[in-house]
Amino acid sequence: MLTRRHVLASALAAPAILRMGTGTAHAATTLKISHQFPGGTIDKGDFRDRLCRMFAAEVAKRSGGELAAEVYPNSSLIKTNAQFSAMRKGALDLSLYPMPYAGGELPETNIGLMPGLVTTYDQGLRWKKEPVGKALSDFLADKGILLISWVWQAGGVASRSKPIVAPEDAKGLKVRGGSREMDMVLQTAGAAVLSVPSNELYAAMQTGACDAGITSSTSLISFRLEEVAKSLTSGAGASYWFMLEPLMMSKAIFDKLPKNQQDVIVAVGAELEAFGRKGAQDDDVEVAKVYEKAGAKVSVLDAATVGKWRDIARDTAWKDYSAKTATAANLLKLATDVAA
Repeated sequence: MLTRRHVLASALAAPAILRMGTGTAHAATTLKISHQFPGGTIDKGDFRDRLCRMFAAEVAKRSGGELAAEVYPNSSLIKTNAQFSAMRKGALDLSLYPMPYAGGELPETNIGLMPGLVTTYDQGLRWKKEPVGKALSDFLADKGILLISWVWQAGGVASRSKPIVAPEDAKGLKVRGGSREMDMVLQTAGAAVLSVPSNELYAAMQTGACDAGITSSTSLISFRLEEVAKSLTSGAGASYWFMLEPLMMSKAIFDKLPKNQQDVIVAVGAELEAFGRKGAQDDDVEVAKVYEKAGAKVSVLDAATVGKWRDIARDTAWKDYSAKTATAANLLKLATDVAA
């Protein structure tokens, strides 16, 4: 039986292509949307895949068939880490992409997963309309990337052994943090770190190359990490791990489109942000149920514990990041001005 989250393994294994058009006589401009997450349908599965499919359907409808879209889940079109660069070059149209994955190419993007910086969905989603959002959008546009839908996700920790709740719990373990800055915090806490995208976490934990992985609630479910974990720390009530994981578009591709099609893309992207927030928050609740059913011990974070992680981050990751470039320093300052 298919659940909202888990779809048939055969569907996950094959590159799922969704072409949306209205069957009009003239040739549509076809946009390719790539992401690393499991594929499903417009109604079932990982909400990030669903958001891409909803975007495809709606832009086709509103453009009167002038736009069509193909959705490629599971990094079936382009490898995970290569998607950002491909968009910058105009070789990929859109991707729902974890922003800090681009940190090796543009260190400023690591603001999208700065431990302890964003602690609520309200705070993160306010960025779009605050000076930090304009500064980040302007920086990315200058590098060839447009933010189409702002999506934030809280995260938690799946562990093969004991729960990782407070920083001292990570000591001696190999942990995947999700960004350079999160890795710095983990190392300060005494952990070894492993840098892999979330779609490779299952194999890393299964083989013992990784003792624990920190990732979004949705990925904790979609990548079935409950099968290789004995403990979960949920980020539903409080979290020091919030990732900006937006639907992005190549500016080179966007700029070639006529104004009416650009307007459709921007409008649909903005309207889907409410769906993104609900999907993320629903999974923050769902993840505990999934892990409890699998027999894992579920722990929660409180404000005091989040504060311990944030204190380490301020002394290490925040300082390191702001020293990278003038743009990074400005982004961090503007982000801290957005009250929780």
